[in-house]
Amino acid sequence: MLKGKKIVLGITGSIAAYKACLIIRGLIKQGAEVQTVITPAGKEFITPITLSALTHKPVISEFFSQRDGTWNSHVDIGLWADAMLIAPCTASTIGKMANGIADNMLITTYLSMKAPVFVAPAMDLDMFAHPSTRQNIKRLQSYGNIIIEPQSGFLASGLEGKGRMEEPEEIVRYLDEFFDENKDTLKGKKIMITAGPTYEKIDPVRFVGNYSSGKMGFAMAEECRRRGAEVTLISGPVGIECSKKIKRINVESCNEMYNAAVTEFKDCHAAILCAAVADFRPISIAENKIKREKDNLNIQLCPTNDIAAELGRIKTDEQILVGFALETNNEEINAKSKLERKNLDFIVLNSTRNEGTTFRSNDNQIEIITKNEIKTFEKKNKKYVAADIIDELTKLFTEKNRS
Repeated sequence: MLKGKKIVLGITGSIAAYKACLIIRGLIKQGAEVQTVITPAGKEFITPITLSALTHKPVISEFFSQRDGTWNSHVDIGLWADAMLIAPCTASTIGKMANGIADNMLITTYLSMKAPVFVAPAMDLDMFAHPSTRQNIKRLQSYGNIIIEPQSGFLASGLEGKGRMEEPEEIVRYLDEFFDENKDTLKGKKIMITAGPTYEKIDPVRFVGNYSSGKMGFAMAEECRRRGAEVTLISGPVGIECSKKIKRINVESCNEMYNAAVTEFKDCHAAILCAAVADFRPISIAENKIKREKDNLNIQLCPTNDIAAELGRIKTDEQILVGFALETNNEEINAKSKLERKNLDFIVLNSTRNEGTTFRSNDNQIEIITKNEIKTFEKKNKKYVAADIIDELTKLFTEKNRS
């Protein structure tokens, strides 16, 4: 995690320099302290005043302060930092870093850095593909630098990207994961997660659905991936993106989610059923749009396939099955009943009576119910709720390994 970490952000002369503001905001939001170091060319694209306003620290760009002649010690900065991030990083700066050409404050800071260094290249495709750039990047990697590049994440070797700087939120995520103490606790585990709503068609333009945004399921998928798991995310129709490292299966109806879940679960160590699946669907779907008439419209519904019940039936002793219960009344009684009926290892209970939680909200307030105990948690962001749930899952894996 980045809370309390000291990050040096190096900014070079790229059109992507404006995205440094988003990187700073992301780092500070995660609890990091940020010191910016900018090249002379970088100041042509973004002003030090803007950066200083975001970090609440003077921007370092020269060896000596223009105000009073104070010497900026690159050695002290290198000792202060927990990590250095250079984003955007131009082909020119990459070349200087690779060959030790210390002609500006950023490069001398880099050469004095004792902490890990992350580099986010930013240039056009031709420059990125040029043999000299490729050779310089390989040389930086051989020095232990971590290259962050879109589409492939941590760049291993060869031409795998297009030179465009990775998006700020992804860059922040890489750093966050680097410092995550839990990053390997689920390594080797295959986990399936369902998320979002299902849409059950009435006619070509209408459906029966619900208000699920998918945020809770996606947060758990990202948390499992952060901890090293191989994640399959089966998602209903939502407008959320997930990490490229997550295997995503998009579905629409309950039947599609049922088939995907039954297929994927066979090879998984655990499944978390977070999707708000429709309990009923129209018996028949009209071929054409139903027109408004004077009479009332009656739509007959029939039960959908019960995903949790089926996975509970086929679950082996080595597998873990986690369910969700969204209740409006008699919450704990209903959740405990579902826990037993569906053969779940534990169930996550949340209630529509907790204001500002559940559907469409960024926050949630849950209880984790097992056969032997109930754990109650405070209202918090779904990202941190996901961590609480995956902590419980990790605990179960540990107990199974002991037995």
